[in-house]
Amino acid sequence: MTALWLGIALLTLCAVAIVMLPVVRLRRQSAEANVDRKDLNIAIYEERVAELEEELAVANLDQESFAALKLELERNLLVDVSDTDTDTDTDTEVAAPQKVTLGAKVTACVLALLVSVMALSIYAKYGHQAELAMALDPSLAPQQAEGEMPTMEQAIAQLEARLEVEPENAEGWYMLANTYMGLEQFDKAVAGFANVLKYLPQDAQQYAGVSGQYAQALFFAKGGKMDAQIRQVIDQTLALEPLEITALGLLGIEAFEMGDYRTAMEYWLKALPNADGQPAESLRSGIRSARERLIEAGEEVAEIPELKQVELRLNVSLDQNLLAQVDPQQPVFIFARPVGGRMPLAAVRLTVADLPATVVLDDSLAMQPQSKLSSVDQVEVVARISTSGEPKPQAGDLMGVISPVAVQGQVDILDLSIDQIVE
Repeated sequence: MTALWLGIALLTLCAVAIVMLPVVRLRRQSAEANVDRKDLNIAIYEERVAELEEELAVANLDQESFAALKLELERNLLVDVSDTDTDTDTDTEVAAPQKVTLGAKVTACVLALLVSVMALSIYAKYGHQAELAMALDPSLAPQQAEGEMPTMEQAIAQLEARLEVEPENAEGWYMLANTYMGLEQFDKAVAGFANVLKYLPQDAQQYAGVSGQYAQALFFAKGGKMDAQIRQVIDQTLALEPLEITALGLLGIEAFEMGDYRTAMEYWLKALPNADGQPAESLRSGIRSARERLIEAGEEVAEIPELKQVELRLNVSLDQNLLAQVDPQQPVFIFARPVGGRMPLAAVRLTVADLPATVVLDDSLAMQPQSKLSSVDQVEVVARISTSGEPKPQAGDLMGVISPVAVQGQVDILDLSIDQIVE
């Protein structure tokens, strides 16, 4: 880094020298005789104005500074010309040495200062100091063998170096915070999520979800204990999104640990419709545990439909008579949708080369959290080979359909054959 700053200092001095060059040049010219002072003053004025225009063109001066400095030059010119006219009664030339005026010196000094300050300000905002430092000194960069994937430590170090250069990168902070959550370094995860919330606009769609994750990181960082700070973050999160999964999950955990199993169930059931995959399974597991505790305590608990596992098992195959009409890499879209509807409730994507295949459709494959397989009583199951490669059906596609299929209590494996050509 010493070499970096020495280079910056050297370049700054060069810029200052260029600005001060006209002053030095004028001092040399002051020793020359037989010089027309009026013409010299005008020439100096024009030269300074040209320099100011160059500085304005390359954005080293803003318009306001340019106007102020030009006005100062004009005033100096008027004063000098007036003095010349007073001293000269005829058109004869005056062979008096030309002195550098105070205004000219001030102008040059102001320009030199502006060049230095503006250059450093621009570099501080847009420069890549950390990356340049690693380029100048490779030992500062995380080392890895050529062609190898970076280790977790190297990846974190690279991301942190990037965030030093781009501290307002909300996406980068989010990646770093989630990485630390996975490593169970919760204090660092808290700091990461705090930075995400600092730089992410509050009206962003992801803001409430990140706020819930921030509350979760605080909860784990404090040993799984709820306190006023965590509750405040949860309240702020739910004010933005009343159905935010993580915040509701934390309230359910708190209620469960306090022995209020029914309230815990209520929080988790409220969160469940928006959950998918592993979060949904975790919520269902918590609901089952709370329900079992209530039953063990002698309380009556009604059946909970959300706990019923809904899945359709399919054996998908292609009619042998249609084999010659398809390519092994063409996509196969397999999905269940409401009878007479168009939006899939669960879907998977294979290729012709994967057939025949056994496929399981369930709520984890929902296209939208509020539209799941378990939300309807009957569906039609479709398998379609897309000749265009697009999900939207077109003439010439190959398709197989089974309809209607009961969703609840389905235990048989359904045989779905692709045996039709879409007209």
